[in-house]
Amino acid sequence: MTLPDPARRASDAARRATVRALGPLVRAEATAEAPAAGIDAADLEQGVWLRLLERPAGQGPPADPARWVRTAVRAEARHARRRARREYAYAADGPVDDVTGCPERIAVGADERRALRAAVGRLPGRCPRLLAAMLAPHDPTYREIAGELGMSQGSLGPMRSRCLGCLRRMLAAEVVAPEPRGKER
Repeated sequence: MTLPDPARRASDAARRATVRALGPLVRAEATAEAPAAGIDAADLEQGVWLRLLERPAGQGPPADPARWVRTAVRAEARHARRRARREYAYAADGPVDDVTGCPERIAVGADERRALRAAVGRLPGRCPRLLAAMLAPHDPTYREIAGELGMSQGSLGPMRSRCLGCLRRMLAAEVVAPEPRGKER
């Protein structure tokens, strides 16, 4: 139900007068209760004003404004204390925005792994087998890889370096890497 325009203006004027009259009292009560509630006084004051504005328009201003303000401030403070008990802070060492499990990140990661494995498969000579062994999910040691490929452990490092260089050149030709200031080559 909407009020006629003159009635709405009268109601708004009454609310403004109530806000002007109660302003200092709300500020003082909120400042007094805020430290015990562990909340900022301005936040507590805002909660009280919200309670006042949520009152039905036909109800008018509170009958005993001082008592209503004290009751509202204490109720908001209790609510803030209860909320603080339920909330907990993130660990300082952990990321706040952990997007590792988001579907988009999972899909992009899977796509990148598929592209990498496809590029490894196109490498010449023994490079595909060597890099596939190094990318194995069980994370084998150089000794295990050398035994699997039938080559000496000392030659794995130099061969790996040549294979990765070849893979780097192959991927650079497929994807144009941007230069430092976002320009493409």
